[in-house]
Amino acid sequence: MSTVTQTRKKCDFFSYTRVDEVGIIRFRDTSLFPGTDLAVRDQVLDCMESVSNNPNIKVLIMFSSPEKTGRDQYLEFFGRLANSKAGITPVHRLCNVFHQFILSIVESGKLIIHANCGKVITLLLNVSLACDFRIVSSDTVFQNPYLELGLVPLGGGPYFLTKRLGQAAAYKVLFSDTDITAREALELGMVDKVAPPDELEDAALTMARSLAKKPERSLSGVKRLVNMELKDLKEFLDREQEILVRCVETSGLLGTL
Repeated sequence: MSTVTQTRKKCDFFSYTRVDEVGIIRFRDTSLFPGTDLAVRDQVLDCMESVSNNPNIKVLIMFSSPEKTGRDQYLEFFGRLANSKAGITPVHRLCNVFHQFILSIVESGKLIIHANCGKVITLLLNVSLACDFRIVSSDTVFQNPYLELGLVPLGGGPYFLTKRLGQAAAYKVLFSDTDITAREALELGMVDKVAPPDELEDAALTMARSLAKKPERSLSGVKRLVNMELKDLKEFLDREQEILVRCVETSGLLGTL
């Protein structure tokens, strides 16, 4: 019989619960702007560290918000920059928050399943690619709004996609001007499973429980070995931030304030 623990973390941006040996994080906010809040970053990273250090948890599921607005939220973020006196600072903070989050996923001692649905921008796809397994609902579409602004993707997209799909397929995804459907993503190898929208949570829990039956030492050991080739990820993310900031600064997106 499943045992649901009390919620351990709860804020406007996410909540955390545990079912037996499976931890569950649910992200709720639909805007990118909490991503520039260092307090929010610390709450998420503290939760990730707590899960990673908990011997009673073998697998973590992360559910993205079902209400996110896809490309619109990305364009809104940079649209606000043009009318802000903050300059390039929000971009640096966004990079800082998501880069640290992605590194915490890769470095975690737990296997992590990412469950996604709806409109998914490249940034959230890259978070998913940092995880160990990816499940999406059949109504999911992947979008590249950074192309509309003449920017580069944030969150390690070229790094993860090249390693996962190969260079040719990575270019196809990164330069796509049209939405990529869930079925197309499965065929390309971007995701591992597609489920009907009303079965997404059950599919993620079923996968997590199946993995949790395996020895913890095997789970964490295999993940460490698989991720050994990601040892240059931090260097890549640092370089990515430099290029993104340069693109923003020369694009006119910061306005004249």
